[in-house]
Amino acid sequence: MRALIVDDSRFVVKYLRGLLNQIGIECEEAADGQAGLSLLDAGHQFDLALLDWNMPVMNGLEVLKRIRAAGHTEMKVMMVTTESENDFIVDALEAGADEYLMKPFDLEALREKLVILGLVES
Repeated sequence: MRALIVDDSRFVVKYLRGLLNQIGIECEEAADGQAGLSLLDAGHQFDLALLDWNMPVMNGLEVLKRIRAAGHTEMKVMMVTTESENDFIVDALEAGADEYLMKPFDLEALREKLVILGLVES
């Protein structure tokens, strides 16, 4: 299983990578939305994308919309963000997000979302 982490925070990327590696998921990373899309355009395959909302160059919602518009419908997409207002959650789900995880989070919360997505066993 492979995941794409798209977040401009080096700390969050390192933290997410560590948690996902514990679960047995390989990771690639991108520091902004455009870099993440470039990996997909280059043919890299992922089972899961974890997107921050607030990033330079291109925000997570725009990345999500472009991922879905490009036909990546089987890849699960989880927004991983500090944006906790209901409008953000609704916008993300309407744009094609499969799950929404609010920062801060721990391994248990991440694992719970991955179980819901059917990517890991409980």
